[in-house]
Amino acid sequence: MNSRAEERKGDDIPPAPPSRRRSDAADSVRVLKPRRAAPADAVRPTRAEVNLAALRHNLRVVERNAGGARVWPVLKADGYGHGAPAVARTLERAGAEGFCVALLEEAVELRDAGIRAPVLVMGGYYGGAFEEVVQRRIVPVIYDASHVEGLVRAARALGRPVEAHLKVDTGMARLGVRMGELERFGELLSSAPEVRVTGLMTHLASADAADERSTTDQVARFEEATGRLAALGIRPAVRHAANSAALLRGHARYDIVRPGIAIFGVSPRAQGGDACAFTHELRSVMRVRSEVVDVRTIEAGETVGYGGLFRPSRRRAIATIPVGYADGLSRQLSNRGHVLVRGMRAPIVGAISMDMSMIDVTDIPGVSLGEEIVVLGAQEGALGRDAIGADEVAAHAGTIPWEIMTSISRRVPRFYREP
Repeated sequence: MNSRAEERKGDDIPPAPPSRRRSDAADSVRVLKPRRAAPADAVRPTRAEVNLAALRHNLRVVERNAGGARVWPVLKADGYGHGAPAVARTLERAGAEGFCVALLEEAVELRDAGIRAPVLVMGGYYGGAFEEVVQRRIVPVIYDASHVEGLVRAARALGRPVEAHLKVDTGMARLGVRMGELERFGELLSSAPEVRVTGLMTHLASADAADERSTTDQVARFEEATGRLAALGIRPAVRHAANSAALLRGHARYDIVRPGIAIFGVSPRAQGGDACAFTHELRSVMRVRSEVVDVRTIEAGETVGYGGLFRPSRRRAIATIPVGYADGLSRQLSNRGHVLVRGMRAPIVGAISMDMSMIDVTDIPGVSLGEEIVVLGAQEGALGRDAIGADEVAAHAGTIPWEIMTSISRRVPRFYREP
């Protein structure tokens, strides 16, 4: 990211329109669209910059690794915190053929943003709003009789059939038709011609495990389910199972692949193995930055922050930054994480509070009010160049990069840039 980067105002997210109400039963159903802070709302200097060129680059990397499968990026959780509407518009223009989300609300948000490609709702939480699904040509994932019944009612009310993808539980034990219930569910579908099963899917539980046997077993069960459903006359046009880890390792690359975190520049790593990333071609998409709002000197023995968790043994220069755990800077980084200042690392000291944090800048000369700090991403400053990735932050916080990225809160405005 450089100073010549152009802000993409066209990709900023407008306020959500008033909620619509639909009724396909006795009770009305309201589908709400979430709202994030917009660049025009920004007062404090804390913001997230989203590099759209890096986003397109990562799509190309995924395409090269997809084995010819169509790429449907996963944009749940507000596009992994990057802002789903702007991300989807960029990826659709770059050639993404469809998208996956977790919630119906997320699918509605993409449709309101003008996305025309198929949008698959993987979570199965429809809240009775089946007419909304059919009217907006959203693709539901089904695995329960209530899904079929609701879609049949909506299809009949609107006078047109609905396409759906059937999910099979091959070992995740979370959602999907169990293997022992396939025939019974197939019979239900046979009695519901209004619901056309155009896709068959499953969810891999351990695609990033060092031992690949779990994935191999799940793929075998998926193949078995495909055959048993075909015997019932259910032959979907497409199948899909691969997430970022699976497609980068060459597993389960059927007709569609569903990359999530790889699209945003983080490669999964082998868990329990050598922790080597599956690819080094990806580029980080998000950069979270702010500015120093206070610099002061504290003496040996004084304390810093709530609970006095930091007490230096000698004089230190402490800077305050307006970023806290309400913005997504995990409290687990207290006294252990870092930020970048002038191109150098400054340790976070004391407890991270809701809105602010303190950093030790004693060994970084020239730090003054208004100095840029980077919480996530790269910085080229007067004293050097460095980068802090989601993997590193996750390691310090004792979590995973998925949580780090999706925790950047909606009160941090997203600025979309073409470097």
